[in-house]
Amino acid sequence: MDAVTQIQARIVDIQSRFVHRTPSPSGNWASAAAAAGLSGTSDTPVAGTSGTAGEGAVVAEAEKYLGVPYLWGGTDPAKGLDCSGFTQLIYKNLGVDLPRTSSQQATSGRPVASLADARPGDLVFFDHSSGRAGIDHVGVYIGNGKMIAAPQAGEVVKVQDVGSPAVIRRVLPAQPSAPTTASAGAALAGVPYADLFTRAGARHGVDPSLLAAVAAKESSFNASAVSPAGAQGLMQFMPATAKGLGVNPLDPNSAIDGAARYLSSLSQQFGSTELALAAYNAGPGTVSKYGGIPPYPETQNYVRAVMTKAEAYR
Repeated sequence: MDAVTQIQARIVDIQSRFVHRTPSPSGNWASAAAAAGLSGTSDTPVAGTSGTAGEGAVVAEAEKYLGVPYLWGGTDPAKGLDCSGFTQLIYKNLGVDLPRTSSQQATSGRPVASLADARPGDLVFFDHSSGRAGIDHVGVYIGNGKMIAAPQAGEVVKVQDVGSPAVIRRVLPAQPSAPTTASAGAALAGVPYADLFTRAGARHGVDPSLLAAVAAKESSFNASAVSPAGAQGLMQFMPATAKGLGVNPLDPNSAIDGAARYLSSLSQQFGSTELALAAYNAGPGTVSKYGGIPPYPETQNYVRAVMTKAEAYR
């Protein structure tokens, strides 16, 4: 699989222009942020978003603001964001209204029992102040023990370890259910790692047969596979891509979960399974450039082969 570096490229691009400058509401950050497409809040979804809330859509929306400076009370990315201004903004762009402060947001939606039960897009809350009881920080969970958050003054919106949240809330609307564990498991009977494909598919709303087909095409189910280009493991993540997604490519459980989360995000971004697979193979920037599956025989054959294999597994 070609290295998918959308998130990392976004961080590098923003940081190269902004992070080493002193952000101010009217200074370099505002003009540069406008050039980067971070034009502030509005009453309509930001261009390029689906306008509908789903796990992948929330993560993709949060990633857009990586590198934006922290600003206490900030709700406009052209100036800076605080933690709850950040979470309120990304959900607003997807049509979900949240209260303004982290303590208020901590009462929204439905409770999640533990981090083990958390799903991408859930809000994770913390009580960091020793002098004042109550919730004072919030981030967006993206899976594998990671979150995106606006940490504190002097820092920027970034990916962090979650640690031990005090409260977890699910504010996303209920999504259509993925294939049941029983039906998916029966369809994948005899396929290596069938249980992992089934669980990851249910967790991220991705067809387990599709995940199995990707693994079959990428590595022939070899969890130790390393390609000549350096792609690793069952799902053939490049090391830099795996690091950016918080995935251990040589751990089948982590690799399959990361691939399911990533394919869910790509499907939300491009609107179809075929385009998500093309982006998985050739990179989302290439799919965007050509406005569809790129004219590369390798990618076109890849999409056809995976779709055919997925159908055979159903």
